Amino acid sequence: MSQPNEQCATRLHGLWALTNRELKKWYKEPILLFMSIIQPVIWMGLFGKAMNIGAIFTGNPGIPPEAAKQIMLQIFKTSDYFSYMAVGMVSFVVLFTTMFSGMSIVWDRRLGFLNKVLSTPVSRGTIIFSKVLSATLRSIVQASIVILIALVFGLQLGSTFNPVNILGVFSAIFLICLGLSSLFLLIAIRSTRWETQMAVVNLLNLPLMFASNTFFPTSMMPDWIKAIAQINPVTYTTDAVRQLLLYNMDATQLMIDFAYLGIFAAVFTSIGIVLSWRYLSR
Repeated sequence: MSQPNEQCATRLHGLWALTNRELKKWYKEPILLFMSIIQPVIWMGLFGKAMNIGAIFTGNPGIPPEAAKQIMLQIFKTSDYFSYMAVGMVSFVVLFTTMFSGMSIVWDRRLGFLNKVLSTPVSRGTIIFSKVLSATLRSIVQASIVILIALVFGLQLGSTFNPVNILGVFSAIFLICLGLSSLFLLIAIRSTRWETQMAVVNLLNLPLMFASNTFFPTSMMPDWIKAIAQINPVTYTTDAVRQLLLYNMDATQLMIDFAYLGIFAAVFTSIGIVLSWRYLSR
């Protein structure tokens, strides 16, 4: 085997070994999967069903049913608020899964595992990308479970929905996971304290979630929040998933969503790999 082929095989073997290690820590602890799923289920059950915003219009005796339906379509592009909010839970799952990918680097450094990996032929970029890839695979599995649970709760799929659209949903999740995981790993790449990473997670999770269209349309937000939402990748992920599952698909808007997510993923993944070569150390 030639030297370039040997190097390629080493990278792939190292990537698979490290990714598999991260996944084992997840699926060998069923409580982690349960906890990651139960939170969005609680949001769907309590916020989506019990606090049904659509009932403000559809349950108002002073508003004719057809007028109430048109108001809902104008605001949410769907007549069922639960469906609008339940699809937003996909972004919720992705965001909270990727946020803790940076914590893995911190613990690997503290427990001495990072020292051992850095002494092997595996490149620093492979170390980072293995954590990004494991977060992506976990997000896809968890988002799939959330969508199935939402269907049980009463998710109403759009008239243009096709089973092939699920592949588009997975593509959107893949791109946002690449970008967000790389971002949080960048923040943790030199950290030795898990408290620092937790502080960053707590600082960023609410702005990323609520300054987006996960729970409410950005068109109804104040201008200063709308400006944040327009550059928030969670907004584009949620819109892409809704275009594929819920709305009458707007192909132009869907291409804009994927273009933004593609650029976001490419930029932050590249930065993460480049900086890992320079700053990832024992």
